[in-house]
Amino acid sequence: MAVKPPRVKVPKKATKGDLVNIKTLISHKMETGNRKDKKGEKIPRLILNKFEVKFNGAEVFSADIYTAVSANPYIAFFHKAEASGTFNFTWTDDKGKSVAISADMAVS
Repeated sequence: MAVKPPRVKVPKKATKGDLVNIKTLISHKMETGNRKDKKGEKIPRLILNKFEVKFNGAEVFSADIYTAVSANPYIAFFHKAEASGTFNFTWTDDKGKSVAISADMAVS
């Protein structure tokens, strides 16, 4: 799926009650299925269609992704820091293949 591992930016530390900015970037061509190769044949669609983020096992963010999203999708969102824990990020493509990565955040 992804040529490079996904990148996530999660603050290592936060104060309880802070809104923290979580940023993600994954390398993916996001082939829409509308282009043709050099032989004139359609290139099959292969896009990331689901992005999920769980914090300590509870879903905190999800997105359904469609063909209008550019290659190498960048997604950012805010999360209210209430407790220390682990963010688990998962991207899933049309073939059902997934890429996952995690990041820890300590809250004081």
